[in-house]
Amino acid sequence: MADRFDCDNCKESLYGRKYIQSDDNPYCIPCYDSLFSNTCDECKELIGHDARELFYEDRHYHEHCFRCFRCDRSLADEPFTSQDDALLCNDCYCNEFSSKCVACDKIVMPGTRKLEYAGSTWHEGCFICHSCEQPIGSKSFIPDKEDHYCVPCYEEKFAPRCTRCKKALAKGGVTYRDEPWHKECFVCTNCKTQLAGQHFTSRDDSPYCLKCFGSLYAKKCEACSKPITGFGGGKYISFEDRQWHQPCFTCSQCSISLVGAGFFPDGDRILCRDCHSNL
Repeated sequence: MADRFDCDNCKESLYGRKYIQSDDNPYCIPCYDSLFSNTCDECKELIGHDARELFYEDRHYHEHCFRCFRCDRSLADEPFTSQDDALLCNDCYCNEFSSKCVACDKIVMPGTRKLEYAGSTWHEGCFICHSCEQPIGSKSFIPDKEDHYCVPCYEEKFAPRCTRCKKALAKGGVTYRDEPWHKECFVCTNCKTQLAGQHFTSRDDSPYCLKCFGSLYAKKCEACSKPITGFGGGKYISFEDRQWHQPCFTCSQCSISLVGAGFFPDGDRILCRDCHSNL
């Protein structure tokens, strides 16, 4: 009597029938499918041993069931995305969830370089300067209403220009007589020392440092011959066509201060009452 050759599960004879060996045990096709085949996540039917099986994140599908949730296109050989457990082809995912470029009105595909600003999205190559029309990329830019400018174009078009060098003021600067200046351009008319942050004065609308203004235009003290500028709260005495620093206004003979006191001119000298009486 011949040896028996039965299905390990149903015990029916496998002579003359197709079978599948698993773990050294033979199974008839129906038993093998029921015991070892996965269930399709879409149609809930078994995926037979002879069917092409696809799986994604612990979910299994018949090849014909692995389709886009929106357009029903087969995803067997296509890139796809999962959204809330639904499988979507790239086109449907982009149409539904991806941003559109505000410049060209086309989808910004996932994984492509893009730029987002103020709630809007651009392809990297579509975000260009309104003036030179070159891509701004990762460089700094300045918005103006609905337009965007690279920094050089914005400065060329909108930034105020220095009164002296006529170049754009990108930031900072000095305002003098309602006109803009670069700090390095706002200098003393005579010695060219920078005046930003310094005390200065002007003559004929030209700025001067206090030292140059004093040496060039201020009247000289009769006593010390140094300029009388009146800057910094310094007081001075004026008599006829002559001027003195207040500390220099003293008796020519005894050097007593004559500020607030009577005095007498004596040629180029000024004398206190006592010295004048002793003449």
